[in-house]
Amino acid sequence: MLSIRPANASDVPTLNTLIHEFAEFEHLSVAANEAGLLRDGFGEAPKFRVLLAEWEGQSAGYALFFDYYSSFEGRPGLFLEDIYIRGQYRGKGIGKALLARVASVASEQNCFGVRWQVLDWNTRAIEFYRELGATFLDDWKTVSLDGNALEIVARGAR
Repeated sequence: MLSIRPANASDVPTLNTLIHEFAEFEHLSVAANEAGLLRDGFGEAPKFRVLLAEWEGQSAGYALFFDYYSSFEGRPGLFLEDIYIRGQYRGKGIGKALLARVASVASEQNCFGVRWQVLDWNTRAIEFYRELGATFLDDWKTVSLDGNALEIVARGAR
């Protein structure tokens, strides 16, 4: 049986494990650790929210999301940073249920929508999102200013 609930500070070790599993699945490096997750998600000014999915009491996956604002829409939106289901729990409708809960939060908060990214090789996820009626913003390019480039640009601030 599926249960979805908001994560709390005591869930940080599980969340950290799930994030590391997700990074391995996506062949990406990961720097997240429990101290940072605790500080940034469950401290005085949380930077993100998490829903945990449990199947028969076992950790099955999570959705991590945060608020942002669209100047063109004139309303807030939610950005879904991660949605991950452990391999043994895929095909049980957990991903769809997690996404539905995030959409419900967006609707309750009068957000214009939910946005996220998907790697181009993840055809299973792409098809899943297409079946849900999601719009792919192919004209938009994701841009990231980080690492050394971030530091160089930041030093130019006056």
